Amino acid sequence: QVRLVESGGGLVQPGGSLRLSCAGSGFTLAEYHIGWFRQAPGKEHEGVEHEGVSCISAGEGGTNYKDFVKGRFTISRDNAKNSVYLQMNSLKPEDSAVYYCAPVEQCRTFKTEWNWGQGTRVTVSS
Repeated sequence: QVRLVESGGGLVQPGGSLRLSCAGSGFTLAEYHIGWFRQAPGKEHEGVEHEGVSCISAGEGGTNYKDFVKGRFTISRDNAKNSVYLQMNSLKPEDSAVYYCAPVEQCRTFKTEWNWGQGTRVTVSS
């Protein structure tokens, strides 16, 4: 079964850090462009699209980031564990969201047809 499972979310104070994990099964993540997305809590029922955050390319693993996370977030991949990670530092309250990972057609566009999983919730609050 082709599946991605997100984990690592939680409650953190502003300025804190979290590391999210995206574990794949049924396919090899290194053969796909994998993006991290987020959706503000409660927005899933309002038709608000998932917002692309960062992406890692298949193969050599080139990375890209949306401006609002550049310098704070780092995406990486562990081929042996068939997993992709998102290290999030200097977190801000506006980073609070449910985070998802998904294969994308291109890292430049974050376009995906993926059926979203459960995601992992990140709450940044004092």
